[in-house]
Amino acid sequence: MTDKMDLTDAEWRERLTPEQYHILREKGTERAFTGQYEGNKQAGEYKCAACGQPLFESEDKYDSGSGWPSFVAPADGEAVDEHRDMSHGMVRTEVTCSRCESHLGHLFPDGPRERGGMRYCINSASLDFEPEEDASGE
Repeated sequence: MTDKMDLTDAEWRERLTPEQYHILREKGTERAFTGQYEGNKQAGEYKCAACGQPLFESEDKYDSGSGWPSFVAPADGEAVDEHRDMSHGMVRTEVTCSRCESHLGHLFPDGPRERGGMRYCINSASLDFEPEEDASGE
């Protein structure tokens, strides 16, 4: 497991854009269908925008129609943590980065049944995408 990352509020504000800070550190969300990775179909790896930890693989991403990038599972069993979230008058499962504890999005039990039935609904602003190199190394 990767060592925890603990920065001061000032360090987070310096490191992140205002939108990223709001989502990752204040548990905000971006509007549906506005995030840069919602429609991304490239092969590659999605990392935490706050600390760079690998979170999700492109082969686990699918179009849920929700307006946010959706994944059936994290990259490995230790990449994300799940927490009970009772904000906004509902009970949900919050998903955070296990390394820096940044808010990523929420987990819902309405994903593809054939792939486990879970949907990790993740804000684009909480992610950085690293495209996979093609076979020629380009």
